[in-house]
Amino acid sequence: MKSFLAVSALLIGALVANPAQAKLRVFACEPEWGSLLQELAGDKIDVDVGTSALQDVHVVEAKPSLIAKVRAADLVVCTGAELEVGWLPMLIQQSGNPKVAAGTQGSFMAASQVKLLEKPSAVDRANGDVHPDGNPHVQLDPRRVLIIARRLDDRLAELDPSNAATYKQRGTDFEKRWLAAMGKWATEAAPLRGRKVVVHHIAWVYLWDWLGIQQIGALEPKPSVPPTSGHLASLIGITKSSDTLAIVRAAYQDPKPADWLSERTGVPAVTLPYTVGGDAQSKDLFGLFDSTLAKLLGASHMGAGK
Repeated sequence: MKSFLAVSALLIGALVANPAQAKLRVFACEPEWGSLLQELAGDKIDVDVGTSALQDVHVVEAKPSLIAKVRAADLVVCTGAELEVGWLPMLIQQSGNPKVAAGTQGSFMAASQVKLLEKPSAVDRANGDVHPDGNPHVQLDPRRVLIIARRLDDRLAELDPSNAATYKQRGTDFEKRWLAAMGKWATEAAPLRGRKVVVHHIAWVYLWDWLGIQQIGALEPKPSVPPTSGHLASLIGITKSSDTLAIVRAAYQDPKPADWLSERTGVPAVTLPYTVGGDAQSKDLFGLFDSTLAKLLGASHMGAGK
């Protein structure tokens, strides 16, 4: 009996001295980065995603539930470039978590990893919601997603060296599958090159840059300024005369303005997922681009049938 108790005491002492390592806790601001983290880390981390595809991430409320998630995080992964400027700094401040403060290893901003488009020469809020560092919606270019994935993989390994080999293996596997998918997408998207679109909000520049599509108008007269009847009316002529592929909106946006313009021009209004979870097919990053291309190609076929 004494021998059994002694062995038990030794086992308990060993567990106390070498507790099981807790998983890395990660807070992702947007669904696309939550999906990328799952690809790169699998069950080695716990991920909380702060927003959904049906939310406008420009205007998110800094709720106590989000503050609690940031307080528990070892790493915060967000878009940056002031996309979350209205709520992320407040979350970090209210959380009191120095590990994820701006500029630390626990703060990873995806937009800082790649070259941004549409950087304004001057910032004037009278021109709407203009981002001084450039357009932040980088998740819509698979080339940039690959660069971000490589750098996020490195950051995970730095913060959690005991699982570095797993991160490297998963990162290599993701890159192989992503490059193969990019080749498939490029072939599928060839008929879209040179086509023209009207958008609800100027959030698609990276998608158009990748696909070779030209944006000829926006339903919002200025970024994040609601469409007006006068501005919508001004778009009828150019939309009808430009062999326009589609009027594009995101899953979270009001469909009425795009439908109004579609009814008056005969150009299809198309709802694209915009991020993971934006429709039934977009369960992950691969599904996001599969669905996006399928819907744009579907609009092309609709136009051909007019």
